[in-house]
This record gives sequence, structure tokens and C-alpha cells, in this order.
Amino acid sequence: MSNQSTGVLERLFHLSENNTTVKRECLAGLTTFVSMAYILFVNPIILGDAGMDAGAVFTATALSAIMGCLLMGFLANYPIAIAPGLGDNAFFTYSVVLAMGIPWQQAMGGVFVASILFTLVSLFKIREIIIDAIPQDLKYAMAAGIGIFISFVGLQGGGHRRL
Repeated sequence: MSNQSTGVLERLFHLSENNTTVKRECLAGLTTFVSMAYILFVNPIILGDAGMDAGAVFTATALSAIMGCLLMGFLANYPIAIAPGLGDNAFFTYSVVLAMGIPWQQAMGGVFVASILFTLVSLFKIREIIIDAIPQDLKYAMAAGIGIFISFVGLQGGGHRRL
């Protein structure tokens, strides 16, 4: 990479101030992509079970992840990758659409209303109060439960139907 390119990246992302280099950040980005790429394949399977077009879901998943990551990098200057939440999508498909019998189009209306409410809760700092009220052990348990559920869905998708 040329010195001019490195200088632009330095000014934009404050690399030396954050004790990092272009090479380190590129390697971290590649590692993050490889560890998160599963969402591109699992998400269409899960939402496809709800009746959504798998190709459209794949495209929407990729585009939303790209936009989320770019916004996080350029607006927040924060090295966090953003992608659709698999737990939410599984809840949407298996609990709302399949178990409750709500058509996915109608359920999407509910998701839209929920996103507006979440934005308002975030703007008024109510979200922070709620998160701070949850005990740390419960936060760990929820993260572990989501991880086990994702493993369960992955094993089923891999042909291990005996679970």
C-alpha cells in the first residue's frame, strides 16, 4: 500500500492513536468476515422456513451487513461488525410465523413497529436503564443459550435431524 493511501487511512481512522496498523486492521477484517460469513448461509435457510424467498434473504442479509459495517467504521470509527441477528430471525420464523401461524408479511409489519419503538427507547436512553438492570450472570446465560440454539439450527441444517 502506498504512503499516500496509508496517510489517508491514518487520518480517517486514527490508526497510530489506536495502536494499530493497516496490515493488522486488514487481517482483523478478514478474520471477522470469515467468522461471520455463516450468517449468509444460515439466515436464508431460517427465513426460508417462514416462506420468504431464500435468494432475496441472502441479498438482504449481505447488503444489510455491508451497510452496518460501513456505518460502524465510517461514522463511529469503531471496529465492530454488524449483521442481522440470527436469534431474532429464528424467533421470527419458528415462534411467530410457524408456531403462531402469522403470515411472514404481517409479521414483518410487527418487526417494523418494533424497530420504531426500539429507536425511540434508544434515543431516550431507556435502553441503557433496562440493560443495566439485567444481572451479569443472566447476560452470560442468554449469550450461551443463543450460542447453543445457533449450534442446534446448524446441526439440523447439516442433516443431523435426531436432535
